[in-house]
Amino acid sequence: MKKPVVGIVGTGIYLPEGRMTAKEISVATRGVWSEEAVIEKLGIVEKTIPGENDGTQEMGALAALDCIKNTGVDPETIDVVISVGEEWKEYPLTTSALYVMDRIGATKAWGIDVQNRCCTTVSALKMAKDMLVADDEIHQIMVVGGYRNGDFVDFTDKNMSMMYNLGAGGGAILLRKNHDRNLLLGSHVIGDGSLSRTAGVEIGGTACPITPENLEESKKSLRLMDPVKMKDRLNEVSMPNWYKCIDESLRKSELQRKDLGFLAILHIKRSGHDSMVQELGLRPDQTIYLEQYGHIGQIDQILSLHLGVEQGKIQDGTVVCMLAAGIGYVWAANIVKWGPADAV
Repeated sequence: MKKPVVGIVGTGIYLPEGRMTAKEISVATRGVWSEEAVIEKLGIVEKTIPGENDGTQEMGALAALDCIKNTGVDPETIDVVISVGEEWKEYPLTTSALYVMDRIGATKAWGIDVQNRCCTTVSALKMAKDMLVADDEIHQIMVVGGYRNGDFVDFTDKNMSMMYNLGAGGGAILLRKNHDRNLLLGSHVIGDGSLSRTAGVEIGGTACPITPENLEESKKSLRLMDPVKMKDRLNEVSMPNWYKCIDESLRKSELQRKDLGFLAILHIKRSGHDSMVQELGLRPDQTIYLEQYGHIGQIDQILSLHLGVEQGKIQDGTVVCMLAAGIGYVWAANIVKWGPADAV
C-alpha cells in the first residue's frame, strides 16, 4: 500500500516592531565589537527584539493566526498542534501548544510541546510527517512557536558573541496529509550528547536556583558553560554533521545536491553562511541571509521559507533544504519540493 504524502499548506510569521541595530550591539559590548565587525563578521545589520506584550506563547499564537489567514484553513480541522516555542515563556510549566489552540480556535485538536533548541522546527516537521503517515485519524498538523531567548544574552560576555544575534518572533507552518503540493520529503537529524551541558541558562534551574544574591545575574545567565570543550568539539564536527544531514535528507528524498534550488538556513556568521552556499553549488540569490532579522532560533527556517516564497526565490519545482543546528548539540535538515508534486 502506498504511503500518504505530506505537503505544506502554508506558513505564518509574526515579527515584533522593536529592533536592535549593529551600532547598539556594539555599544552593548562596550566597544569590544565595532559596529562594522558586528555587520561584516557577525552578519547583523539589525535584529528583532520583543515589545512589552511579545511573550513567547503569544508570538506563536499571532504567527498561527497569520498562517490561518494565509491558508484560509478552518482551525477546527486542525488535528494536532506541535509547539516548537521556547521554554522561556510567559509562565513556566504551562503548555504552549494548548495556549495556541485556544487562541486560534482549534477546538478539536490536541497539542504537545517539543524541544530541540534551534533545531526544534526541523525536528518537529519530521515528527509531524511521521504522525500524519502513521495515524489514519490525523489529517492536519500545525507546527508553531515563538522565541525570545535574546533576553538572557550578556553582551559583555565575550564568549557569547555567537549569540549576540538572538532575536524574537514567531512562526507557524501547516502540514496536511495527501496535500499534493509542497511535499515534505526526507529528513535527517544528528545529536551529540557530549555537548548537552556546554551551553544553557546557568541560573534558574534546580542545580543553581535563583537566590536574592544572584537575582540580577540570573537575568543574563545564558552562557557557554564549557566554552573550550564546546568550541573545540564544534570546530571538529559541526560542518561535517551539517553536510551529512543535507546529504542524507537528499538521499532519502531520492535527490542530489545538484537538485537543490534554495537553502533555508538559520542565521550564522556571514563567512560560514557564504561558505556553505558556495559548497552546495548555490548562488547567493538561492538563499536569504537573515541579516535584517538576526537569529530567531527555530523560527529561522519558517521565516526563510516564508520570505523565499514571498520574494519569488522559491517557485514551483524548487527543491528547498531547511537547515538547522541547536545547542545540546543537534544538527538537522529536511527537503521540501515546492509546487505541485509533479513539478520539474
